[in-house]
Amino acid sequence: MIDNYPSVTGNWNFPTKIRFGAGRIKELAAACGAAGIERPLLVTDPGLKPLPMIADALALLEKNGLAAALFADVHPNPVGADVEAGLKAYARGKHDGVIVFGGGSAMDAGKAIAFMSGQTRPMWDYEDREDWWTRADPKGIAPVIAVPTTAGTGSEVGRAAVITDESDHTKKIIFHPKMMPVDVIADPELTIGLPPHITAATGMDALSHSLEAYCSPFWHPLAQGVALEGMRLCKEWLPEATKRGSNVEARAFMMAASSMGATAFQKGLGAMHAMSHPCSSLRGTHHGLTNAVVMPYVLVHNQKAIDEKLTAAARYLGLRNQSFAGFVDWVLALREEVGIPNTLKDIGVDTDVIAEAAPMALEDPSTGGNPLPMTAGDYETLYAKAIEGRLA
Repeated sequence: MIDNYPSVTGNWNFPTKIRFGAGRIKELAAACGAAGIERPLLVTDPGLKPLPMIADALALLEKNGLAAALFADVHPNPVGADVEAGLKAYARGKHDGVIVFGGGSAMDAGKAIAFMSGQTRPMWDYEDREDWWTRADPKGIAPVIAVPTTAGTGSEVGRAAVITDESDHTKKIIFHPKMMPVDVIADPELTIGLPPHITAATGMDALSHSLEAYCSPFWHPLAQGVALEGMRLCKEWLPEATKRGSNVEARAFMMAASSMGATAFQKGLGAMHAMSHPCSSLRGTHHGLTNAVVMPYVLVHNQKAIDEKLTAAARYLGLRNQSFAGFVDWVLALREEVGIPNTLKDIGVDTDVIAEAAPMALEDPSTGGNPLPMTAGDYETLYAKAIEGRLA
């Protein structure tokens, strides 16, 4: 177990300050002190709200003289109204910083609340387009401490928040360099209670981040190396974390893989994420699960651009068949092993979504990082294949 792996505990400063290791949650108050936060708003989701880990965190903060309050009105795919409600709670409590505690939904909502706490323009004016981030007042961005409880999104090391605009049902990325949390407490013991299907879906999300970053055509050798090792950790540890959730060692390595994937995808994402975002906003599908479902279909579509890259990755991962086909076969086998459905239809996305989803996928910022240029027709075909289960 983890006691035999002393290297699975560490203090890192990449890409931000990270306190990594089992039991590190006890340092939450110290992290607030280091960040100059005296009145934190703890943002989490309704599922975590009643759990002992939240009560324990609030008690720890109170014991150390910090005037903390709880906000948990966050949808699984956060919407603009969640941020607005959080901002009211932030102002009401006269808070001076945010603790984001949970998975991707809490992370996105909490980072957006901290970002917007001192801004004067509507949130959508800071969408990740051109140089819109320069419209923000950096002095109006509150500090964030991130405490991940899943191993998937890696949002604890991200400079953005993904929020759904209810007016047009699109997921929009709100970006600013100062949205990066100032301190991360990555305690794998907090993920032990995750059920197997959530462990699998979030773990496949971590894999999708590293995989799409690795395949992205842009030149970023630092991210490329992180992505490759992130994929290896997913290969070695996701099945174990899914089958034996109490294995803290497996949970630790998957938590590291999650942060690695989010660090790597500054190199770019691709059609997996571009397809997943419309499914989440239009049909409410789980983001990581959707990425896992569409993964092999996107890989096959991109084959001519990524054949050599995935052959090299297959060698690094030590796959039996060290080729593009061998890599895809491994993805299919991994999905089956951890219980990922084969088709979008299996998760509630049918052909009636294609006409609306395809143009949304084309406009998604992730499309720009796909190894091959995409058209609306390409996305229509990919959606149809992923819904019907046709790889070829």
